[in-house]
Amino acid sequence: MREITVPPIVTGAPVGGLADVVFQHAREEPDRVVLGRKADGVWRDVTSGELAAEVLALAKGLLAQGVRFGDRVAVMSRTRYEFTLFDFALWAVGAQPVPVYPTSSTEQVHWILYDTDCTACVVENEDQAMTVGSVIDRLPHLRRLWQLDAGAVDAIVADGRSVAEDVVHRHRGAVTPDATATVIYTSGTTGRPKGCVLTHANFMYETDTLVARWESVFQGRQGDRPSTLLFLPLAHVFGRMVEVAAVRARVKLGHQPVLAAAELMPDLAAFRPTFVLGVPHVFEKVFAAARRKAEAEGRTGPFDRAVETAVRYAQAREQKAFGTGPGPSAALRMEHQLFDRLVYGKVREAMGGRVRYAMSGGSAMSRRLGLFFDGAGITVFEGYGLTESCAAATANPPEATKYGTVGRPIPGSTVHIADDGEVWLHGGHIFSGYLGDPRATEAVLHGGWLATGDLGRLDEDGYLTITGRKKDILVTSNGKSVAPAALEERVRSHPLVAQCVLVGNDRPYIAALITLDTEGIAHWLSMRGRPQMPAADLVSDPELTAEVRRAVVAANTLVSQAEAIRTFRVLGEQFTEERGLLTPSLKLKRRAIEKAYEKEVAALYRR
Repeated sequence: MREITVPPIVTGAPVGGLADVVFQHAREEPDRVVLGRKADGVWRDVTSGELAAEVLALAKGLLAQGVRFGDRVAVMSRTRYEFTLFDFALWAVGAQPVPVYPTSSTEQVHWILYDTDCTACVVENEDQAMTVGSVIDRLPHLRRLWQLDAGAVDAIVADGRSVAEDVVHRHRGAVTPDATATVIYTSGTTGRPKGCVLTHANFMYETDTLVARWESVFQGRQGDRPSTLLFLPLAHVFGRMVEVAAVRARVKLGHQPVLAAAELMPDLAAFRPTFVLGVPHVFEKVFAAARRKAEAEGRTGPFDRAVETAVRYAQAREQKAFGTGPGPSAALRMEHQLFDRLVYGKVREAMGGRVRYAMSGGSAMSRRLGLFFDGAGITVFEGYGLTESCAAATANPPEATKYGTVGRPIPGSTVHIADDGEVWLHGGHIFSGYLGDPRATEAVLHGGWLATGDLGRLDEDGYLTITGRKKDILVTSNGKSVAPAALEERVRSHPLVAQCVLVGNDRPYIAALITLDTEGIAHWLSMRGRPQMPAADLVSDPELTAEVRRAVVAANTLVSQAEAIRTFRVLGEQFTEERGLLTPSLKLKRRAIEKAYEKEVAALYRR
């Protein structure tokens, strides 16, 4: 199959903007809880009426401080309540929030604020204020700098008390669907980040489509109000889409700024979401933690049997959904019931106890991991999208999830596979272009079609599988083309491996740079009665090398001998954003990694 179109199920909004729904909900259900806000370690409910009042008060203050219709205002912060508040207050006055990753370098911050002509900037703390301050002399349009942790919201609200409410509503009434809602910058894996211009219509079409098609996720079960804890960065389009979808669907939304398990897991237990949205790394961590706990308690055997049962159970259900099997047998159902009490229930409890659905994007999730979670009672809908497509362009449908794929086009859109295997997208969610860069826009937009740069294939049911990036394809000196993503993912699935990067361009064979997982290494040493030591001291350890080699051998079963990983190097440190080797959304910067480790790479090819 080369192309598939799925009919629309929602119509585009003829008038208005994203802020309108906040005031509409306040009129219709002022007492409905729509957000959770954590203060002094305690979660407090926020109603529709309270949210509208806070958005209005902040919007009045923004006008008093000089923010005008069409202005761009940068928001540099982790995922927190105030980020959402500023988004909707800025939309209410017709301004355009520009999200900035809080970990951005000084030059990245300067580029984004300069490129967007930002007139004001919101930062979270003093360190970020100093980052902006260090380049403020090169930002001629920047007039205001507000710091959240220094009482910015209260100060802005106080300034706006003399502004009439009608002034805000007149601004809001002038916003049209085709107006720019935000400019979100790409992760910059292959160069300087580009600003994607996304309209109010893009977000409304995207989120309303997802809410309608995945109704079981966003509406919750009978008597169980839907809620989600957002821990994705709001500077990323995925997190931003979740924020807008939750507000529009009246889903209770909480914010968690720290992805580390020690911070995230207690908030999952306290907030108790009905669904979560994350990247595969989150689900890998949950699974790895569960297996480490089982191993530490001497229950590795039962846990592994439970995993196999979950996978077989989910596979049987998948076959039934596609008409290729009868579903789980009576014996399998009984076995599954037993492990639900012993294992699966504990996995769900670790995520708050009420989670039954999850959405995953950003990178590929292994089919086996998706099947495990499904068998454990948490259906993970894997999807695919880009900043340029306003997040999800495809996703697995609720009634027929096919693990190992990223699903079918969202309703009202088309996926086309070009002659060279590139994925092209079309629909109401596609962006209008890169800010101030017509040449880059023309390179990816062709008559309304977005050329994604990703390679993929459609199966007979119209499900998309992403096979790699065009720019990531490795071509050996023997002329063999290798897509690295599948091999890297398989190696990375080993509990001792954190990251894997394949190299081999213009070289005789494929090799790999591999980093170690800190928690996995600590557990591995503990289970062998060995003293704890840093990863850097283990890179030449024969026992550990043998474990990593097993992961490489397993990965090589996916490909031909000419495409296989011939040799590898274990590194003593991980690729990090601080070292310029990862993007803020945790994507590998391949060129930067190969340059940083050019000596190690060269050593892989010495005979």
